[in-house]
Amino acid sequence: MQVTRRRRVEKGSPGLPGRRPGRRTLVAAGVTALALAAAGTAFAQTRQFGFDQVGQITDHGQVVSDDQYIAPYGDRLVVNNGKIMSSTVSPDGTHLAASVTDGGAALAVVDLKNWTVQQVVGTAKSSSPRLGSNSVGQEGPTYSPDGKQLWLGQTDGYTRFTVNPDGSVADPTTIRIPADGAKHALVGEAVFSADGSTVYSAVNGQNRVVALDAATGAVERSWAVGNAPRDLVAVGGKLYVSNEGGRPARPGDTTINSYGTQVPADPVTAATTTGTVSVIDLADPAAAVRSIDVGLHPTALYAKKGALFVTNTATNDVSVVDTATDKVVQTIATQPWPEASVGYEPDAVTLTDDGRLLVTLGRANAVAVYKYTAPQEPVSYVGLLPTDYFPAEIATVGDQVVVSDTRGVDARRPVDRAGHATHDTTSSVQRFTLPDDSVIRHETAKVFRQNGWTGDSVKRAKGGHAKPVAVPQRLGDPSTIKHVFLIVKENRTYDQVLGDIPEGNGDPSLTEFGENVTPNQHALARQFGLYDNTYDIGTNSAEGHNWLMQADDPEYTESSAGEYARSYDTEDDALGHQRTGFLWTGAQAVGRSVRDFGEFQQFLTKPSGASWQNLYCDAKNMAATGQDTAYPLNSSSPIPSLNDVSVHGFPKFDTSVPDVYRYQIWKRDFERNGPADLNMFWLSSDHTGGPASAAAQVADNDLATGRIVDEISHSAYWKDSAVFVVEDDSQAGLDHVDGHRAPIQIISPWARHGAVDSHYYSQITVIRTIEQILGIHPMNQKDSAATPMRAAFTRHADYTPFTALPNRTSLTDGLSTAPSCGTDTPAPQDPAAAPVPAAKVPAAKRSLAAEWNAWKAEQRLTGPHAVPDFANPAQMNHYTWYQTHNWSKPYPGERGIYAPQDVPGAYLPSSESDG
Repeated sequence: MQVTRRRRVEKGSPGLPGRRPGRRTLVAAGVTALALAAAGTAFAQTRQFGFDQVGQITDHGQVVSDDQYIAPYGDRLVVNNGKIMSSTVSPDGTHLAASVTDGGAALAVVDLKNWTVQQVVGTAKSSSPRLGSNSVGQEGPTYSPDGKQLWLGQTDGYTRFTVNPDGSVADPTTIRIPADGAKHALVGEAVFSADGSTVYSAVNGQNRVVALDAATGAVERSWAVGNAPRDLVAVGGKLYVSNEGGRPARPGDTTINSYGTQVPADPVTAATTTGTVSVIDLADPAAAVRSIDVGLHPTALYAKKGALFVTNTATNDVSVVDTATDKVVQTIATQPWPEASVGYEPDAVTLTDDGRLLVTLGRANAVAVYKYTAPQEPVSYVGLLPTDYFPAEIATVGDQVVVSDTRGVDARRPVDRAGHATHDTTSSVQRFTLPDDSVIRHETAKVFRQNGWTGDSVKRAKGGHAKPVAVPQRLGDPSTIKHVFLIVKENRTYDQVLGDIPEGNGDPSLTEFGENVTPNQHALARQFGLYDNTYDIGTNSAEGHNWLMQADDPEYTESSAGEYARSYDTEDDALGHQRTGFLWTGAQAVGRSVRDFGEFQQFLTKPSGASWQNLYCDAKNMAATGQDTAYPLNSSSPIPSLNDVSVHGFPKFDTSVPDVYRYQIWKRDFERNGPADLNMFWLSSDHTGGPASAAAQVADNDLATGRIVDEISHSAYWKDSAVFVVEDDSQAGLDHVDGHRAPIQIISPWARHGAVDSHYYSQITVIRTIEQILGIHPMNQKDSAATPMRAAFTRHADYTPFTALPNRTSLTDGLSTAPSCGTDTPAPQDPAAAPVPAAKVPAAKRSLAAEWNAWKAEQRLTGPHAVPDFANPAQMNHYTWYQTHNWSKPYPGERGIYAPQDVPGAYLPSSESDG
């Protein structure tokens, strides 16, 4: 591979994790300096990352995968049992009960005095007590007033525990709330009456609040409230309820679906347009439920001293309600950085006895501090205190402030194996005594540095005649690139695919789909550059596609990860959409044309006979004859602004559709209509799990990608085009640096050819680069602060086209039924590359492989109801590893090859467990 390496270690950095001694590095003197000089003085806000890697400890803090550093104020306790969804401090202040997910458990109990995780409860065989489900809701758990009970919200109700004198829990009892047709309870917050005899529950999935008998669990009364009730707080004889989806729809409203309810929503952004707090009169339960209008997406409620505080995560403010009049008397902005009005996501609030209002800003990794006196007296902003990754709860215990951070220190759970995975998730609890104002102001500057918030982040064009460059300095200035193609793939880490390239920072022992499986991806890296320090942010597809389409994973999706029953793919859920819209609506707002091929689609219909085999043969026939498809599919979106620009014959996710078929559908559209300014694709075969073997599916994806680039680069549009190839997430394998590290490719005449680029990049910087090229205004504070990837481009174009390579792995490998047009005969393999895995299972492993095939048949990987990530992630990754290593090599760090039910981590809930 002929490359020029551009890498340096920042002075003062304590070393790069995963950098192996003796690994060959190619250094060309002066190239880094030249690249920076070419970028100009406005090189980006998050430029401080340089060549840092995720997990590295720097002077700014620890690097995480979403363009941030973390260095929390106070003491940190890392919880290595998954992400904390919500938490509650016991009435006596000695313990914190946290609902957790993605770590094989549902509940963690923290001893605040000894600062340790005292107990973890879940479905694992070793759990005591043991639960039947690890699902958890968005809010809770909830202690009874006397501290002797703990109620944990789950999909269909609650699990009630007895709290032992030492703070541990025992004797789980299921409290079920019946489903309403297809709508599960999906409970939010639970609140006890003062005497502890009644539990009030926000039944999020059914748009109601119920009163439960605390002893029997029987439903005693029900009130209809707003859409998606979430948090509750009792004040005197009233019960306040935050409604994430706002008020019920009225005649004439524009609406979008959310869990079977049509909620008021914007027709372009498909985001909710109302936010409400319902008021239930407990003294007169038959009285009509009243409603208070607040900001958008109200989440947390907190009441004290005659005021109710409501965090509105979508409008980034806090509503202050006078509980004497039930009127909003003040709205507190939680926008610390003037550049962007959204994206900070306030999600919890508390008030100290000495009048400090504390608001957690989930996406800013900070606690905002205000001076507060009374409901109608304006607050004064003091500043910010840094937290760990995504703070979600805050409480006071004496003079201590306790914060629960959903993602803790990122996916850095200690493991025995040789690599990291995105599901090595952590969370953390931090505590501190609130410092004086001068310290808070000092820490505020630290938070700004950690988020990359600077005053010149989004420079607008001034008019005149700026000279076109690939990535303009100012938003709206001309670019040499007119057509952007964003190709989204599924689930691979860098090491899984490109770890065998010696010039990059790879670990070939973790490579599953090397050059003989992905010859085009390797050839593209040789010609157009290798990026070995780029990170996908999400843990799964629900998060990953949001990061790409919204430059954020909105709080609703973040907080729903404990069950994903209300929605997983938020394409069909208004609650998961930010009010500033999507990448495509931003393009449309500045007059750019958009064409969508499968990305962010929700529905797919297929004609009879559209099997993988028939679609494969159909693709061969289209290629040979130029005819249209014999099996017209229809893929669509419930979001009008996207559906209007979608090519409906291009199918969304379904592993029983080969990507070479998708290529043929796109090719016909391209040749007839040409490209749009922004072209979005979802090529999903590399997810694996379909009819062919894992290697065959990745090879199919690789061939389709190579052919798309070949077609573009041999067209009249090549001279002003750029193709960005990304993964939605990197959850399906291991990586020696970090589980979030993923392969990306930037393919263009204006890309810096033949270089190894080790700058820290992320999905956010990719999206910001596309925005900068097309003049799209950033969507929120995350992409506003991000660095356009100017170092990846040059001022001097190289118009050499790309010629796709034939596949070396048979695309029909592993099929139980051969296609009618015959099996695929691949090109010769490269003897220098790792051999292609054989689909034939050794005799000694056939019984085990049959168990895995039976497991695979239940994972909703194919067909019109295919769901990305339905399968348990640990099982899916093991199955792929066994296939790609001929059923002869244990998963890294393990001693044997396991049946599905015996896989370590098989008790982890799937991302999507309810269809």
